[in-house]
Amino acid sequence: MKKVVDDERLMVKICDMYYNQDMNQKTISTQLGLSRPTISRIINNAKDQGVVKITIKNLENTNYVDLERTIETIYNLQEVIVVDHKSNPDILKEDLGRVASRYLERIIKDDNVVGISMGTTLYQVVNHMENATAKNVLFVPMIGGMGHLRMELHSNYLVEAMAQLYNGEFIPMHAPARVSNRAIRSEFVNEKSIAKVIKMCNNLDVALVGIGYPNQTSAIMATGYYDNDEMQKLKAKNVAGDICMQFYDASGNTTPYRSDNNVIGIEIKKLRKVPHSIGVAGGVDKVSAIRGAINGRYINTLITDVECAKKLAENN
Repeated sequence: MKKVVDDERLMVKICDMYYNQDMNQKTISTQLGLSRPTISRIINNAKDQGVVKITIKNLENTNYVDLERTIETIYNLQEVIVVDHKSNPDILKEDLGRVASRYLERIIKDDNVVGISMGTTLYQVVNHMENATAKNVLFVPMIGGMGHLRMELHSNYLVEAMAQLYNGEFIPMHAPARVSNRAIRSEFVNEKSIAKVIKMCNNLDVALVGIGYPNQTSAIMATGYYDNDEMQKLKAKNVAGDICMQFYDASGNTTPYRSDNNVIGIEIKKLRKVPHSIGVAGGVDKVSAIRGAINGRYINTLITDVECAKKLAENN
C-alpha cells in the first residue's frame, strides 16, 4: 500500500512549491493539510530518490503541475489536481474517482466529520478507496439519501460504504433528496432526526461533492428526481450547474432557482465555511458548472481532467 511519503505526484507538487515557488514548509503544510514533519520528510525523500537535482523532475502522472498551479492562482483555490482526459465518460469518472480517493486518504484526519453528496463520480471515489487509515471519522450525508433508482449513487449508501472502509461511523438521512414542494420540504427539514443530520453539516472538516449540469446523463436524472421537461426549464433559466441538487448560475448565484430548490439537505452556501470542500468533475461540458461553483465559493479544491482544466485556465 503506497504511503503519503511515497506518493510520487504529491512529492513533485511539494517540491515544486518549495523550490520553484519559494514557499516555506509551514505554508505548504497548511495548504495541503499535512504535518510539517511529513512535508520535510517528503522533501528529503525527493532528494534521496533523485527527484530533486537542479530542477524538479516530472514523474509519471505529474505532467500538469504548471496547469494546476495556474488554475490555483487564477481562482484562489487551495489545490487543483488534473488527470488525463478520457473520451469515454465512464472511464473518466473512474480516473477522477481513483485520484480523488488518494486525495481523501491524505487529507482526512482522525476525528474528522466528512460530508458526502451523491452521484456517479462520488460512487467511483468510494469504489477506489484503498488506504483508509484515519481513526474515529464520522461520515454524514449532505443531501437526503433515500430514493427508488440507482441506490448506490445516493448519499446514504456512500456514507455507509466510507464508514466501513474507515472503520468509522455514519449517520443516515432518512429522507428523499428532493420533494415536490416547499411545504413538504419544510416538514421534512423540521423533523427532529433529519434536522439533526442537517445541523451536523454545519461543522464539517471535509465536504466531497460532485458538480452537475442538467443533461440526460446527470445523476439527478439517473436517480429519477428530475425529468427532461424540468431539465429544459432549468436550461431556459441559464442554469450553470448544481451541487447537492441546488442550482446556480455562472456567478454562483442560487436566487433564480429558489423555486426549484425543494431539496432536503445542507444549504450549499454553508460549504463556504468547510476547510476542505472538494469538487470532483470532468469533461468540457462541466466547465461552466465548475466555474460557477468556484465563483460561488462552494468549493476550494478541484479534481478535474486536462481538457476541462485548459478551458478553466483560459478564464473566459
